[in-house]
Amino acid sequence: MSGCFTGIESTPKITADDVKRQQAVASDEERFLKDIAPQQLSDWEKGKLFYVTDDKISLALEPGSKSYPKATEYIEFQSSHELPSMTGKPDTELIFLNQAGDEVRYRIQAPSDELDKRRKIEIPFTVETSIVDDVKKALLGNTYYIRTSTWFDDNGAALRGNKFIPVKITDVLPGNTVYPVKLQFTPASENLHPAYLYMSAGDAAKGARDFASLFYFDDPHKRYPNITDETWNNIIRGKVALYMTREECRLALGSPASIDRRPGISTMRELWTYENGIYLIFDDGILQSFRN
Repeated sequence: MSGCFTGIESTPKITADDVKRQQAVASDEERFLKDIAPQQLSDWEKGKLFYVTDDKISLALEPGSKSYPKATEYIEFQSSHELPSMTGKPDTELIFLNQAGDEVRYRIQAPSDELDKRRKIEIPFTVETSIVDDVKKALLGNTYYIRTSTWFDDNGAALRGNKFIPVKITDVLPGNTVYPVKLQFTPASENLHPAYLYMSAGDAAKGARDFASLFYFDDPHKRYPNITDETWNNIIRGKVALYMTREECRLALGSPASIDRRPGISTMRELWTYENGIYLIFDDGILQSFRN
């Protein structure tokens, strides 16, 4: 007997990076809010506010203040000036007032003219409230289709919600140390308490959780006209059912951590594995077995 090589025998394991690869063309959602940016130091006016996200800010500020700001409080910019340093190049000291009326100071190892060229001045454990205000002007009162089922309550505890449903933005607040914006929303067609999402804005380094990763402008079901209402109801609840397609399962659960493809007698079998222990088994792209 002579052997044959089909190429299937050596099909490599596909990783999550392979699954998540997308086209480079920017969508309307990806372009939205891209003009929102931090203010340069030269544009800071007296009274500019920063929201404090953590009590640890006291470790970043200069010693000697009468009191230090606490989480959920605000500090108010007053002025900046240069100070001599050991390097021979001046440092810049930023002066703020906390809510107790005491001065607090933050020192940056760079002269003022160098700071003016930076895209952002990072004050540790704070949120620049001008960014929050700009996002609020753009989003407040609008309805979008939410892309994630991971919601949060007012205390930051995770909630299990539905995705791909319309939600109305009812408030925009300062966020946390990682994500500067906290969005309050209510499902447009369900009688539920407000929930929250955390979002990046004005900082390209944290773009993985920007507006485009959280919302659609239009009903995403219209993008998949062949998906039945029954199956779409499973998808928005993050559920899978037998005989769903790979695309339908991806919409319901997201991209898997890995995909293992193996040829059967007359079919191509795929095992999708998720980090939380969920696995799906497909034959020729149709779900045959799963653990959800």
